[in-house]
Amino acid sequence: MHLTKTLLKKIDNKEIISYNVRFDNGFEVEILNLGGIITKIITPDKNGNLENVVVGYKDIESYIQNPSYFGAIIGRTSGRICEGQISIDGVDYELAKNYNPHQGHGGYKGFNSKIWDLKVLEEENNITLKLYAKSLDMEENYPGNLDLCVSFKIYEDYKIEQTYEAVSDKKTLVNMTNHSYFNLSGDIKRPIIDEYLKVDCDYILELDKTCVPTGKKISVENTPFDFKKEMKIGDRINNNHKQIQIGCGYDHIFVLNNSQNQIKLNDRISGRNMIIDTDQNCVVIYSMNFPDEVELYNGKKTQKRYGICFETQAAPIGRDMCFIEDSLLNKGEKYTQKTTYTFSIN
Repeated sequence: MHLTKTLLKKIDNKEIISYNVRFDNGFEVEILNLGGIITKIITPDKNGNLENVVVGYKDIESYIQNPSYFGAIIGRTSGRICEGQISIDGVDYELAKNYNPHQGHGGYKGFNSKIWDLKVLEEENNITLKLYAKSLDMEENYPGNLDLCVSFKIYEDYKIEQTYEAVSDKKTLVNMTNHSYFNLSGDIKRPIIDEYLKVDCDYILELDKTCVPTGKKISVENTPFDFKKEMKIGDRINNNHKQIQIGCGYDHIFVLNNSQNQIKLNDRISGRNMIIDTDQNCVVIYSMNFPDEVELYNGKKTQKRYGICFETQAAPIGRDMCFIEDSLLNKGEKYTQKTTYTFSIN
């Protein structure tokens, strides 16, 4: 097990550092203290070739801008908040409308742009990177001073366990996630349309034409959202279903069943599999419908369908503040979230 720290840049006397964890079997994970961004997850294919299975930029300057939130911690809240309007115990708060006309992914300066403190804990077959930060009262107009800890426990047997914790001194909103774009072809050789997906889900949340929840559920049965059996992602991604047309592909909230192995992604060409387990009740699945066209680590520019996100979280806040109760955190209570990613070969 090897840990390498590299200073990438200084901003306002704060250092942006990459932490690279590599095991003797070739499994490698690299995380920045900027936004907790995952820049590398190196796994073998069926022929033993070691390649990166997350989409990433070419250089640190692109990660500082990070228009697509590649690999980053998202917060205080994830997804859109309808028209940036919330009310907590009768007090109204107006949030930034950075996803015009809505608030998105925590505002203009969300957790993805923070430079976090980081501690390393080493054990026999795993290493934990613990990131700490504070979100101040009224930062991005959210109430409460929020103490944050996000941990990445990286195991030698190709597993990453991500745990989120937060405590506030006022009642507030917290709904965090990770925004990695996965592509199991390795080093982004192919778009994700030929990869196979299975999701243990019976319903999605209906979106209005501006992509916020209406409060209604839609059964996935006989729709392009039915992944209860393994299906090729590209087979129905351009379907004429109204919800697919609204999202220009998949950009939808899947309501997860309470089971193990809720999400499975498979690339039959490389032989790579990824299984996601989470304690969250929803996952936003996003199929990179609006690429930013910034240069990637493989020399290409981002293109449509180059990656797929699995944003495990509570339901975002929609019309008439539907689902706001899922994101409320009382003073002094601890918010927790745990999502595990396990990689294997067919």
